[in-house]
Amino acid sequence: VQLQASGGGLVQAGGSLRLSCAASTRAFSAYAMGWFRQAPGKERDFVAAINWSGISTYYADSVKGRFTISRDNAKNTVYLQMNGLKPEDTAVYYCSAEKNRGEKVTLTSTSVEYWGKGTQVTVSS
Repeated sequence: VQLQASGGGLVQAGGSLRLSCAASTRAFSAYAMGWFRQAPGKERDFVAAINWSGISTYYADSVKGRFTISRDNAKNTVYLQMNGLKPEDTAVYYCSAEKNRGEKVTLTSTSVEYWGKGTQVTVSS
């Protein structure tokens, strides 16, 4: 499975960006999807995840209420809508996939099966 993320860029604090991740698989609905991010000199951290049907979503405490993850199984695409961006959101954002048809998702950096190449998000103060 190949994952292609897009939508990153430079935005002022308080602004919004929408990341997209297109998956090259006909079995997209068999996968839980997620987003992680990695700032320079830091570990890759979990941001958000969504189960195969889109019913269950999970967020890191640092982004709750500001970010929204969603998916369109007909388009093999997962999205991350980021509002109220802060300078501390600056990082490379990675799309991820894990084969899982359950309602619950426990996505960690070690359980992920496929990673996208990442897209840079920079938030200026």
